Amino acid sequence: MLLTGLGGLIGVPVHAEPATLSGSLAQGSLVSGTVAPGSLVWLDDTPVRVSHDGRFALGFGRDAELEYALRVQSPDGTETLQILELEERTYAIQRIEGVPSRTVTPSDKHLARIRAEAEKVKQARTVVSDRLAFLGPYIWPARGRISGVYGSQRVYNGEPRRPHYGVDVAAPRGAPVVAPAAGTVTLAEPDLFFSGGTVILDHGFGVSSTFLHMDAVEVAVGQGVDQGEQIGKVGSTGRSTGPHLDWRMNWYDERVDPVSIAPPLVNGRTPERAQTATVGK
Repeated sequence: MLLTGLGGLIGVPVHAEPATLSGSLAQGSLVSGTVAPGSLVWLDDTPVRVSHDGRFALGFGRDAELEYALRVQSPDGTETLQILELEERTYAIQRIEGVPSRTVTPSDKHLARIRAEAEKVKQARTVVSDRLAFLGPYIWPARGRISGVYGSQRVYNGEPRRPHYGVDVAAPRGAPVVAPAAGTVTLAEPDLFFSGGTVILDHGFGVSSTFLHMDAVEVAVGQGVDQGEQIGKVGSTGRSTGPHLDWRMNWYDERVDPVSIAPPLVNGRTPERAQTATVGK
C-alpha cells in the first residue's frame, strides 16, 4: 500500500518522492519499504535504518497504535510526510479457571535461570546486520497444521498471561526445521526454560526469526545459513505440550506476525511446496 505525501499540510516541503511500501499495514505486520538511495527515514521520531540502495523494514506490534507518521528526507534535503493508518486486529482470548498456580507460575528457584536466559535472548536481538534477506521472499520453516496463532492469549484464573507472539506448526518430533530466509545465527541454545531448543536468525536491518521447542539445534552462533538450510528438528522441549515449531519474528523489539510475510496457508496448513528463490544473505 502506497500512501501519498501529506507534508504540505504541516508546512513541510513535498518535492521528494514518498516511500514505496510493500506489505499489509495492520497490527502485527512486517512491512518493507523503498526510498531514493541516500534518503533518511523516520517512523514518528525514531530513525529507521536504510540500506545503501534505499531499502528498509518497519514492524508493528500486536497492540500497535493505529496511526504513524513516516518522514523521508531525500539527499537534497527535501522531505515528505506519509501518514500510515493501520488496520486493527482482533485476537483469540481463552479463559481457563481452576488451574493450579504451580502449573502457570514458575517457582522461585527457576526465576534466576529465567532472567539469565531472557538476557541472552535480549542480547542476541541486538545484533543488526546489513543483510538484505529481510526483503524476502520467505518460506515456511516447517510443514504441518497451524496449531497456534499470533496474538492469542490465555487468561488463567482471571489473570491474563502474556500473549502468544508466534505461529505454531504442529509436526512430528524430529521433522526438519529450515531457515525461512538467509541469516546469521545469533542464538543457539539447546535447553532454555520456557522455549527449550531455541535458535535466533538475524535477517538484516532489525528483522530476526526465532525458533522454539526444538529437539535438536544444528547450528552455532555466528554461522551463516542459506534459505531452506536445516537448522534443527521439531520437538517438544521447554514448556510445550506436544511436538511443534513455534516460529516468531521481530523488528528490533517489536514482535510481528510471521504470517504477514510467509506464503499463504492452505486449509490451515503450511503449503506442501513452499520453496522460493533466496534473496540476499
